[in-house]
Amino acid sequence: QVQLAESGGELVQPGGSLRLSCAASGRTFNTYDMGWFRRAPGKEREFVASISWTGGYTRYTDSVKGRFTISRDNAKNTIYLQMNSLKPEDTAVYYCAADRVGPYEYRYWGQGTQVTVSS
Repeated sequence: QVQLAESGGELVQPGGSLRLSCAASGRTFNTYDMGWFRRAPGKEREFVASISWTGGYTRYTDSVKGRFTISRDNAKNTIYLQMNSLKPEDTAVYYCAADRVGPYEYRYWGQGTQVTVSS
């Protein structure tokens, strides 16, 4: 069993930056592919980014390429999402996910952290 806890979400102005963190419990964290998803108000949850268990392979949805960076620190059982040049359309609850079982399917999910981009 893995438990995930996201943090770092807050209100930020357009053009600003935030770094989200996701701390994981469990001794097998460094064998899991990990991902970030988000759900905007009134919309379906969508894939944002993923990272392989080695950290050597990353993938992003088109709308965040060049602005967001996913990374991981296996020694700290933590993944990160660095978000730059934030836009109002990035406003959403951001979820961390662990142990990929399909292209966009994961076994474990966090509770989410709210990111609001507004002036």
